[in-house]
Amino acid sequence: MAAIKTKQTEVDVHEFINTFAVTEQRRKDSFELLQLMQEFTGYEPKMWGLTIIGFGCFHYKSDRSKQEGDWPLVGFSPRKAAISLYVYSGSEKHKYLLNNLGKFTMGKACIYVKKLSDIDQNELKNLMRETINYLQSKYEIKEIKINN
Repeated sequence: MAAIKTKQTEVDVHEFINTFAVTEQRRKDSFELLQLMQEFTGYEPKMWGLTIIGFGCFHYKSDRSKQEGDWPLVGFSPRKAAISLYVYSGSEKHKYLLNNLGKFTMGKACIYVKKLSDIDQNELKNLMRETINYLQSKYEIKEIKINN
């Protein structure tokens, strides 16, 4: 079985945003998301792998394979084409949370937004809250914090 490549690192999050975000708008949105997610979750931002900024940590074991590892509760990445938001559990019972989020597209494991102003930040918080609650019910969370 291949080792998981995306692990928490000690890379400076602010430095990463300043060098990786390709436009001034993407940097501005990234720092705003950084503050929003940190205040909401109560967790310090940490780099995961080369490009993901994560908050909190849970330990998962796959139901379909022997794979297991740690992953952030929520996170984002200021990628070139769009900001990738890792805030959605993918659970069928949580699909309704996407209805009022705003303008976005979906990938398999994340939500893509062109700019932060395209989505409703209160709906983003609702989505993060339900995702964290879902993960808490299913997996071992390293430490539980939600400030809002």
